[in-house]
Amino acid sequence: MSQTSASPRPYAAAIGGLCRIGRPLLAAAALLAAAGCDYLGLQPLSQIEAKRDADARAIGGACRQAGRALEDCYTFNPHMSKAAIFTGWREMNDYMRQNNLTEVRPEVAPMLPSGRARAAGT
Repeated sequence: MSQTSASPRPYAAAIGGLCRIGRPLLAAAALLAAAGCDYLGLQPLSQIEAKRDADARAIGGACRQAGRALEDCYTFNPHMSKAAIFTGWREMNDYMRQNNLTEVRPEVAPMLPSGRARAAGT
């Protein structure tokens, strides 16, 4: 009885070739994922808080420019700091008074957090 020299696993060579190709691809994917850490919220806590504070101040300024009351601004943005919203609102109020600017009324009715539009008269 003669033995053949055929490999008991003919697919082993194909898998080995894929591993040689797959390792650099896996490394590249890992580098890209690490580059996107900013999107995952892996920044220092102070940097996240500074960004949220700046966002809330911008919202407050936009509310003041649009002629919205502070209470409306708080209602439309419950996830933001009320103190930062007020700071932005006050800064925009001072800026508008110094430069004699008028309010820019929004053309679209704002949406409440529940998803329903606010009535125009309230």
